[in-house]
Amino acid sequence: MAKVSKNARVAQRSANAGSGRDHVKVIKPIKDPKTGKYTYKEVMIHKDKVKEFFGKK
Repeated sequence: MAKVSKNARVAQRSANAGSGRDHVKVIKPIKDPKTGKYTYKEVMIHKDKVKEFFGKK
């Protein structure tokens, strides 16, 4: 039975750096100025862009 070293797994993780694990689902409530009701915007974005997403109006 073959065995994989810890170092090989770490190297494999860095090879998959652009994988889906770097993305998160965010939900932003948006209030309608006419009715006052909220709608929700759901998107999948890169985890480094979360502050930019919530910072925009």
